[in-house]
Parts: sequence; C-alpha cells; structure tokens
Amino acid sequence: MTDTTKETPKTREEILAVNLEAREQEVMHYQINIDNYTLALDNIAAMSTADRHELSGFVDQLTGLLASERLEQKKAKVMLAVLKQQLGD
Repeated sequence: MTDTTKETPKTREEILAVNLEAREQEVMHYQINIDNYTLALDNIAAMSTADRHELSGFVDQLTGLLASERLEQKKAKVMLAVLKQQLGD
C-alpha cells in the first residue's frame, strides 16, 4: 500500500510556494466568474425588451456580483504580488 498523502510544507519558502499556487488559483476563479457574469449580462442585453424587463432583478444581482468579483480579484492580485515579491520572483 502506497502513501499518497502530501508532505506538509516545512520551510518558509515551501509555505510561500503553496500559498502562491493557491492565490493564482483564486485569481483564476474570480476571472471565470467575471467572464460568466459578463457573458450572462451580454446575453440578457441581446434579448427582447420584454425578456430584459422580466430579468431586470437578475441583471441587478449579476451586476452586483460582477462588481464584487472584480474587487475581490483586485485584492487577490495584490496578495499574489506580495507572495511573488517574498519569493523573489
């Protein structure tokens, strides 16, 4: 039987490297949401007036989510830059 558990990072550099990878993933996840919300808003904008009116509450929700994701991504990018700086990248 093989041990498939990962070894816990022990050095500062190992911990920073793990955090760097996690932060890069976080930025990517925010970007996926930003792209999804933007495309959804574009699709709704292309609908008939009646459909747009019916979906107006959803548009408001998407607009708020989009703004939130953009802000959170900016924060994550700041922390990503800090990690890269600490690692000397």
